[in-house]
Amino acid sequence: MTQKLIAAIRRTNRIIALLVGLVLTGSVILIIAEILLREVGISLGGAEEISGYVMAGVASWGLSFALTELAHVRIDLIRLRLKERGKAFLDLLAIVALAGVATIVAIQCWPVLSKTIERGSAANTPLETPLWIPQVIWFSGWVWFAFSACALVLLTLSLLMRRDLEQADMLVGARSELELES
Repeated sequence: MTQKLIAAIRRTNRIIALLVGLVLTGSVILIIAEILLREVGISLGGAEEISGYVMAGVASWGLSFALTELAHVRIDLIRLRLKERGKAFLDLLAIVALAGVATIVAIQCWPVLSKTIERGSAANTPLETPLWIPQVIWFSGWVWFAFSACALVLLTLSLLMRRDLEQADMLVGARSELELES
């Protein structure tokens, strides 16, 4: 059961990463087109604004993929010197802290979106983008990141309760350049 949930979260985050990559590629194409068209005196208008919204969405949604691929930066100076149980404890502490921060950020994002919706706010730009649109994407990325992190906390706890330190390490363990070289 635990392995199926882990696989499902990873698979979902890989699909999200692919979609995020496609959106980012589209944004790059839009910016390149804007640059080339400006050389002949034409402007699409709004490329900078749209690329800003894309970056906010890419950042929030990309965090979950980095999490499940163990790509977040961790300082492992102490962890390297510990035995399996000590490493497992630090890994659990790290994922709990990350889940806590992600959850707090997601919770704090809601008032921003809520006020935008309540006020009907729009960008003060030629596109006059209703700001709830990019903010929903940004907010939902943070919510998904918090959900993914909290799910990993529960799955890690489940593995540790079964004393499956190896699987817990595969799920949330830090990867060191020193370990990768050997």
